[in-house]
Amino acid sequence: MNINLLKIVLALLLFACLLQMPYGYYQLVRFLAMAFFAYFAYETFLDGRKSIALLYIFLAILFQPIVKIALGRLIWNIVDVIVGVVLIISVISQKKKLNN
Repeated sequence: MNINLLKIVLALLLFACLLQMPYGYYQLVRFLAMAFFAYFAYETFLDGRKSIALLYIFLAILFQPIVKIALGRLIWNIVDVIVGVVLIISVISQKKKLNN
C-alpha cells in the first residue's frame, strides 16, 4: 500500500479526534496510529533513515492503546494536530522530491 496514502488517512483520523466522538473512536485511532507508525518505522528503517524511524517508533509508543499515556484532552488535541500536520507536510515534501 502507498505509504503517503496511509499518512493522509492517519492525519485525517487524527484531525477528526478534535470533534466530539464516541470513546471507541479514540481507541480505534490509537490502535491504527500505533500500527501505522510501526509500519512507517519499518519502511523508513529499510530506506536507511534511522533517525526518522526512531521518531515513528516513539509515536507508535505514544499512541499505543495498551498502557495509555494520560496527557489530558487538550494536550492530546495539540499532539493530534501537530502530528497530523507533520504527516501532511511529509507527504508534500516527498512529492516535491519525486517531482525534482
